[in-house]
Amino acid sequence: MSESLSRMQNPVARSVTAALTTLSVITLASAIVIGVTKPKDESASKTVVYASFIGAGCGALLGLARGKGKQQNATQVQDEGQVVQATESTIWKDWRDFVVVRKVKESEEITSFYLQPADQGAIPAFQPGQFLTIKLEIPGQARPVIRTYSLSDYAEPHAYYRLSIKREPMPPGLDVMPGLASNFMHDQIHEGAVIPAKPPSGKFVLDVEKSLPAVLISNGVGITPMISMAKAVTRLNPDRPLWFLHGARDGSFHAFREEVSAIAAQNPNLMVHYAYSRPRAEDAGHHHSVGYVDTALIQSLVMQDAEYFLCGSPPFMEAIRAGLSAANVPESRVFFEMFTKASKSTSDRPLAEVNGNKLEAATIVFAQSNQTIAWSEDAESILEFAEANGLNPPYSCRQGICGTCECKLLEGEVEYQTTPTATVKDGSVLICIAKPKTANVVLDL
Repeated sequence: MSESLSRMQNPVARSVTAALTTLSVITLASAIVIGVTKPKDESASKTVVYASFIGAGCGALLGLARGKGKQQNATQVQDEGQVVQATESTIWKDWRDFVVVRKVKESEEITSFYLQPADQGAIPAFQPGQFLTIKLEIPGQARPVIRTYSLSDYAEPHAYYRLSIKREPMPPGLDVMPGLASNFMHDQIHEGAVIPAKPPSGKFVLDVEKSLPAVLISNGVGITPMISMAKAVTRLNPDRPLWFLHGARDGSFHAFREEVSAIAAQNPNLMVHYAYSRPRAEDAGHHHSVGYVDTALIQSLVMQDAEYFLCGSPPFMEAIRAGLSAANVPESRVFFEMFTKASKSTSDRPLAEVNGNKLEAATIVFAQSNQTIAWSEDAESILEFAEANGLNPPYSCRQGICGTCECKLLEGEVEYQTTPTATVKDGSVLICIAKPKTANVVLDL
């Protein structure tokens, strides 16, 4: 009976079934006993009735409890040490500690880090193309270093998150070096290390349910979100036509070549093309063309209307976007992602003027966090200013491209250092490229 109740999903049906079953058992047993011992005793018959109703009530409670216990087990049981897939109710709100359970070198520049939650709890699924925000305590840095990296795998069930990070060079003369976090990850983070992370986020996502062909275009480390997209489509919508175009210098700099080829072997609707700009002799048979992934190559391979997803170096994506635009591909069908930090193009200029008078000082109010802080002219943007004061707003590109940092402007005005590429809702701003324009700025943050 216990196992049968466990299989019943409806709690009302489970409770009623348990009550009726218990009622029948007690009534039958009591009738047999009384019939043998006291067949004409009226008080004994009443006892049978009372006992039957009490038993039915207990049976109903047992049915509810059985279902609750099964539901709890479904979210807590682990399979061979791997966490089980989570529901929306398990998504954490801020930072959560993750343990590096595997570290794998993928190419000369790229290393993968497999992360599982330190609390051994479930983790939520994510949309292919999203990223993970992590926080690193790097010696010598005044505050934690926060970075975003694309999720490079789409495993089912979602037992881990994988980040595949390129080691960036460390150019001299910068206060915050672009390669600071990546070099720390490569050199100092090993299996067993604990890294705080926020839930998966980002708007650069592929809608798996669509039937329109999708073209995934990348170079270098830009391949990481494309793997997630290719795997998701292959598993969830394998009838959708898919192209995977990737450019690399040579085989030693080409990460995930075998992994992507394995996906293509499972999906006849996935077409793969690798372009090597400087192939070696040993790369023979491992690439399809010599040169770069450009618009001419794309047009020669893709002969129908499609959605285009771009990720890679800024010059690479700018060239592809310009080429697609010249080929009359609508902007609404071109999606892209980049994580390069914006330069200090206008960060040294004074505050704005209001009604002809120079704005000498400004105050930023973070309404949700209940903080009111005097603006610092040293801050490159409101995003950086928020981070310096202990807040952790969501962000990705830091260039006004992706729209991840968008938040509501409740009062005041801001000015942009560069024109936003992302579409911004009325009454909202992109804080990654914004500075205060009025003396008082109130943000829903």
